[in-house]
Amino acid sequence: MATILSVTQINEYLRAKLDADENLASVAVRGELSNYKCYPSGHHYFTLKDEGGALKCVMFKGSALRLRFRPENGMKVIAMGRIAVYPRDGAYQLYCVALALDGVGDLYAAFERLKAKLAAQGLFDPAHKKPLPKYPGVIGIVTSSAGAAVHDMLRILRKRYPLTRVRLLPVRVQGAEAPGEIAAAIRYANRFHLADLLIVGRGGGSMEDLWAFNEEVVARAIYDSEIPVISAVGHEPDVTISDFVADLRAATPSNAAELAVPDQAALRQALDSMAAAMATALSRQLKAARRHFETLAASPALRSPDAYLVQRRRALALLDSRLTAAQSRYVAARRQRFVALTAKLDAMSPLRVLARGYAMVQEEDGTVLRSVRQAEPGKELTLTVSDGRITAAVTARKEFSHGKQDL
Repeated sequence: MATILSVTQINEYLRAKLDADENLASVAVRGELSNYKCYPSGHHYFTLKDEGGALKCVMFKGSALRLRFRPENGMKVIAMGRIAVYPRDGAYQLYCVALALDGVGDLYAAFERLKAKLAAQGLFDPAHKKPLPKYPGVIGIVTSSAGAAVHDMLRILRKRYPLTRVRLLPVRVQGAEAPGEIAAAIRYANRFHLADLLIVGRGGGSMEDLWAFNEEVVARAIYDSEIPVISAVGHEPDVTISDFVADLRAATPSNAAELAVPDQAALRQALDSMAAAMATALSRQLKAARRHFETLAASPALRSPDAYLVQRRRALALLDSRLTAAQSRYVAARRQRFVALTAKLDAMSPLRVLARGYAMVQEEDGTVLRSVRQAEPGKELTLTVSDGRITAAVTARKEFSHGKQDL
């Protein structure tokens, strides 16, 4: 028995199948617009048809904002996007991301393919964008020498910042040879360091006229450039591959000249403001220095140097007197302490003991006798009394019992 599925399961299954099909992930479909409606939400709904069938399409607001023309029923167009199932209605449709008039549709398709390829390779990554020099000394312009765009840029550059020099690298900006010449001029400028900044572009025109700036060779030359590049192609609505790769996109060539250099009027105003601020700061410093000078001039030392010296001499004499008095007190205290210590030392002197009738007995080698056992009969001893020495010989000795003298 076959498995029973719900409507939702079938629709989800079909959606997964279509989403997995790489051939339907990016398609370009040619057809005639029919039932074209723009809803208040900003989303566009329409049908593409030809003699053999019809295809429902939807273009969401974000993609619709990039439309370069107003779609109308009956127009021959090429729609680019992906085929997927809308589960709620159980119908497949084209989710359109770009819409172009048929006739230039092939160019739009090529544009989208190259754009997707270079984006995937990182050529549009903001991390690779180089900052523009604030005050470029030399600006290189890669454009046609015969177009009006170059004259507009030169006029604006001279007016805004006459200090910069301009090097024109003339190239063809339209036709089969144009992409190679533009890329070669960019590489030439880098090889010989001809400029601090490059402006690459041309005036307005149709998509075919601007196509040289959608070529991969030009995009890679801009990406490889060590010199920062401003892309200035056509009018503001015109968008080329060069705009995505360049370090900065300008709406028009004239706008590129405005973005490339500062405005001398604004610079003069800024310099005037800085000069005024410096003058104010210098004035404050001078006033502070004057007040300090006046304070010093009013000091006693400058008004009457002799009086100041007399005052300092008196202070020095007072300090000398205090120092002398302190020194005298210190010496007297130390002398008094010295006398006291001398008296104590004298009281403990052995000579004082001898003066009271005692004697110090020593052997010939100077050893002091402390026991009767040291006095061997016949041994010579030296007796030191208060007023001299006596040499005597031991004739006899008697040891007291129990270390005590018999009285």
